Amino acid sequence: MSKIKILDELTIQKIAAGEVIERPASIVKELVENSLDAASSSITIEIRDGGKSYIRVTDDGDGIAREDLKIAFKRHSTSKLANADDLYQIMSFGFRGEALASIATISKVEVLTKTAGNPVGTHAYLEGGDIVKMGSVGCPKGTTMIVTDMFYNVPVRENFLMSDSAEANHVSDIVYRLALGNPGISFKYIRDNRIVFKTSKNKSLVSNIYSLLGKDFYENLIKLRYTGSNFKVHGYISNNKFYRSNRSHQYLYVNNRYIKNQNIASLINDRYKSIIPINRFPVFILFINIEPELIDVNIHPTKEEIKFMNQQQINRELEHILEETIKKHLSIPKPSFTHRHDKVVDELPLLYDSNSLNIPDMSTNSKGISNKSSYFAENEIIDYAKEEVKEDYKLKDVLKDVKIIGSIFSTYVLAEDLESNKLFIIDQHAAHERIMYERFKEEYLKEDIAIQNILKPEIIELNNAETQTVIENMDFFRKIGFVVERFGTNSIIIRGVPILFGTPQIKNLFLDILDTIGSDIESGYEVKLDKIIKIACVNAIKGGDRMNEVEIKCLIDQLCDMENPYTCPHGRPVIIEISKKDIDKEFKRIT
Repeated sequence: MSKIKILDELTIQKIAAGEVIERPASIVKELVENSLDAASSSITIEIRDGGKSYIRVTDDGDGIAREDLKIAFKRHSTSKLANADDLYQIMSFGFRGEALASIATISKVEVLTKTAGNPVGTHAYLEGGDIVKMGSVGCPKGTTMIVTDMFYNVPVRENFLMSDSAEANHVSDIVYRLALGNPGISFKYIRDNRIVFKTSKNKSLVSNIYSLLGKDFYENLIKLRYTGSNFKVHGYISNNKFYRSNRSHQYLYVNNRYIKNQNIASLINDRYKSIIPINRFPVFILFINIEPELIDVNIHPTKEEIKFMNQQQINRELEHILEETIKKHLSIPKPSFTHRHDKVVDELPLLYDSNSLNIPDMSTNSKGISNKSSYFAENEIIDYAKEEVKEDYKLKDVLKDVKIIGSIFSTYVLAEDLESNKLFIIDQHAAHERIMYERFKEEYLKEDIAIQNILKPEIIELNNAETQTVIENMDFFRKIGFVVERFGTNSIIIRGVPILFGTPQIKNLFLDILDTIGSDIESGYEVKLDKIIKIACVNAIKGGDRMNEVEIKCLIDQLCDMENPYTCPHGRPVIIEISKKDIDKEFKRIT
């Protein structure tokens, strides 16, 4: 008797549904993306019990014709593709024809839809993937999808769902991403009969950021726009004063589709090394527009992962524009005093001139694909925000006339600017660390590190694995200024060190660097950045070291010449600014 059997169609559909629909958030994502592809200008999302018992998505889009509705919930039925070649011209969110079939297979679905020109709409009810009832109904143009009793016929899958609150949070994440990435569309999100947010159509991206993410985001973002050889990027990145403890506020869109790309995320995070604290992450909302034939979106059922044909080129160009943009917007942080919590929150500033709006046509083209995405791919993004013009200044201009008061706690340098009535507080260790880091980095990049031979070479005992690591990376140690030779079976001898640091604690420093080398030492300069930070940190002036006025003046002069004088290599502030006005408020001299 044969052991191999052909699965029945219902089992096949349930297995396929499991790949696309993992939780209520998956349903919301697929339905909203269908609404976006239908050229909707207004979308309402409502959930109850985390989406387990009830999901409703209503739009004012094109609607579904009655004859199309009869096959819309069949697997691999789609209006987005005609043949395999169309996979490389995709500008729509959906294309596989799996989402509606998967949703209908594991839940109960009710549909109300009407197309333009039809006097009445269509009402249909589905269970187990089949239409069990269909008729005419009066309704506005567009589509309403109501999904209830998720996994009612797959109880094992239902057991894997999390609490109502946790599932609702997953839905919220999806809805925020979709709303943030589509500022030209009105979104309304209702959770357990309470409106969570509502956005207005015809608003700019920056206005959407303010509405969805809040004032802190809005006030600490830097505009970024760049046209590359075969792609365009626009959006916002955070300055050196704004960061989060995780990556949850890093939003990347390709042709308006939210995606996850580890290459680009890592590249952006690396650009912020040494300007924000360690274990903190920058915020960004970036849109990449690229010709569809240069990407592959057909590599994962959720369509959140894509491949770029020109990933390395994108990385190089992005790295350059990010570095230039961030460098221009570094600034001195100002401490927040306690009295500011009573300040009335400012109203939303005027972000655009309503007479200047020029929202593109959201109708569909001959293939049934929304013109929205192709508009963005072919045209420069219009940003309607009235941005404040920021003067580019150097720290040397700020500190040129300061009077050095002295130091406190043998850690912080105090300097007063009588003209602007400001007090500057400088962390001497952070400042010296930045100076040593940039000088050493420059020498390293030029492969011009000066080396001093030491009178008494240092012998270091190692285990076999450590010895092999040193042998394999002799060139790297030479590049960072260490003259190292093998000395016996499991030991090495250090005969030279970087002259920039004088004579450091050779053994401890060398072992610290050795411990952090790892197997990817040859993957590029960024891998070596941590080692340069380590060298600068170990050899910088420490908190508690006393400095005289001449040394303080020299420190400030050197700091002013740095590329980034505002943070140490670990991202901690080097200097903060306090105005006389703020101090007067604290002492109640003014209100």
